[in-house]
Amino acid sequence: MKYTIAVHGGAGTILKENMTSELEQKYRQGLQQALDAGYAVLEKGGTATDAVVAAVVVLEDDILFNAGRGSVFTKKGLHEMDAAVMNGADLAAGAVCGVQHISNPIKLAEAVMLKTEHVMLCGEGAAGFAKEQGFVFEPDEYFFSKFRYDQWNEMKDSDAYQLDHSAKNTDKKFGTVGAVACDMQGNIAAATSTGGMTNKNYGRIGDSPLIGCGTYANNKTCAVSCTGHGELFIKAVAAYDVSCLMEYANMNLHDAMNKVVSEKLVAINGEGGMIGVDANGNYALLFNSAGMYRGVRTREGLNEVAIYK
Repeated sequence: MKYTIAVHGGAGTILKENMTSELEQKYRQGLQQALDAGYAVLEKGGTATDAVVAAVVVLEDDILFNAGRGSVFTKKGLHEMDAAVMNGADLAAGAVCGVQHISNPIKLAEAVMLKTEHVMLCGEGAAGFAKEQGFVFEPDEYFFSKFRYDQWNEMKDSDAYQLDHSAKNTDKKFGTVGAVACDMQGNIAAATSTGGMTNKNYGRIGDSPLIGCGTYANNKTCAVSCTGHGELFIKAVAAYDVSCLMEYANMNLHDAMNKVVSEKLVAINGEGGMIGVDANGNYALLFNSAGMYRGVRTREGLNEVAIYK
């Protein structure tokens, strides 16, 4: 009967001196609302998968986070979003990448998992599937954020791309949202969603929708959702590496995540973090950057939201 939900809203150079008290409060409220949405599912006996999707939907709807509404701009001034969800009970998974005009890409990823024999759909194919499933396509204005637009305006005439960061300073923030959960039945799940990198070109895809890289869940080991410099998390197969350390080296969740975050990723300059749970409801929220928007809520009464180290 032990159950747990954890969420993240991105990691990177997140410093208190760069944050107004009003903005910090809004971030904390957004994280808490996501926790509450996921926890409400678990409290009623719902599945871990339903809980992580519910939590991520809240973060996608919050314009402060780089996922769904408020996603960053691509080289062409568009919004191309990626998402993935995985169920640890049967290894069922669904993912979408490069999707446009979908307000909640995590719901589309869930539909891929539940309604198709595939794991990942991309671009036009994903859009066609979304139409068949009755998804509403939102106009570009729905996703617009002046903060993101100003970021893109600074560099749209160059070939450079940037991780999600403040236009007023070059400190990095990796804009991804995610959730992991353990339900009453001891099943676990993970979900991740992102708008990617500002000014990204050529249909660039990061780690978030890639099973084993940015998202992974297996009841035997852990459920993990990552946030960071996607290319490095792909090279490290970061989420699955945590599972491997638990399965083959008999590490616990915290130690396995710490080895990946604090040693393996650091060794290849992979900055960012991850959240994880196991089937006993244990959790860990670890990062090697200055901060990570994060929160956890458990049946035992723990309810914490944090930003800085």
